[in-house]
Amino acid sequence: MSFNMYVPTRFIFGCGRLSELHEQKLPGKKVMVVISNGKSTKQNGSLDRTIDELTRAGVESVVFDKVQANPLKSTVIAGAKIARDNRCDFIVALGGGSVMDASKAMAAMSTNDGDIWDYISGGTGKGKVIVNAPLPVICITTTAGTGSEADQWGVITNDETNEKIGFGGDDRLFPVISIIDPELMKTVPPKFTAYQGFDALFHSTESYISKFASLMSDMYALTAIENTAKYLYRAVKDGSDMEAREHMAFANTLSGVVMTVSVTTAEHSIEHAMSAYHHELPHGAGLL
Repeated sequence: MSFNMYVPTRFIFGCGRLSELHEQKLPGKKVMVVISNGKSTKQNGSLDRTIDELTRAGVESVVFDKVQANPLKSTVIAGAKIARDNRCDFIVALGGGSVMDASKAMAAMSTNDGDIWDYISGGTGKGKVIVNAPLPVICITTTAGTGSEADQWGVITNDETNEKIGFGGDDRLFPVISIIDPELMKTVPPKFTAYQGFDALFHSTESYISKFASLMSDMYALTAIENTAKYLYRAVKDGSDMEAREHMAFANTLSGVVMTVSVTTAEHSIEHAMSAYHHELPHGAGLL
C-alpha cells in the first residue's frame, strides 16, 4: 500500500484542444518552440497553429528544429544556447518523446552552467544537483508513445561516449502544462503508431511487474494496458479512427503517470544501450 506520487502538470486532453493554448496562463512572453529535425510538424500545420496560438497570447517565438529521434547531448547544448541567446522565458515542446525529453534537458541547461553530463547520475555522468530553476516547459505531444508529457524525466544520448541515460528527476522539470490533442496524432504512419503504442504498453507492463509497483500504480497501468489492447490495432489499421487515437493518447498519458509512481524494469535499460549505438532505432521497436 506504500507509494509516493506527485504530478503537478495541468493536463488539457481532447480533440481540438490545441486551440485553447492561448487561453492558458503562460509562464512568459518569449518562448523557444522545440520540434524535431523532421518535416511532420511543419507539413501537418501543427507548428503554424502552435505559433499562432502563442502569438494570440502575446508571446514572441523562436523555433529550434534540430532534435533527433534519439536526442543527443550536443543537440541539447545547442538548444540551450539558443534559448539563452534569445532570452526565452519558457520552452514549448511540440512533438514526440524525443522532443519533450530534449526540451526538459534544454530547460535545465538554459539556466545552469557546465555540460549536461555534469548532471547525469550514472555512467560517466558526474551526478551534480541542478541548482538554478529550469525554464518552465509546456508539452504538446504529437504521438502516443512515451508519456513524457506526464513526468519529470528525459533520456539523452551522449554522442561522445555512446551512453543513453535518463536525465532529470527534479520536480521542477515536470511540464507546467501538457496538451494532449489526439488530432495531432492523426498523420503518424502505421509503423510508427505501432512502435509508439508498444512503448506506452511497455511503460505500463514493466511498471506493473516492478518491485516498486503499488495499488496506485497498478490502477494506472492496468487501465493503460486495457486501452492499448483494445485500441492500438485500430489506430494502426486506420490512423483517422479518432476513437482509437483518443484512447491510445489516454493510455499513453496514463503510462507516463505510472512511471512517476512505479518504475520501468531492465528492459528499458537494455533498449537504451542498444539505441545509444544505433541512433535511428525507434524506442518502441527496440523494446520489442
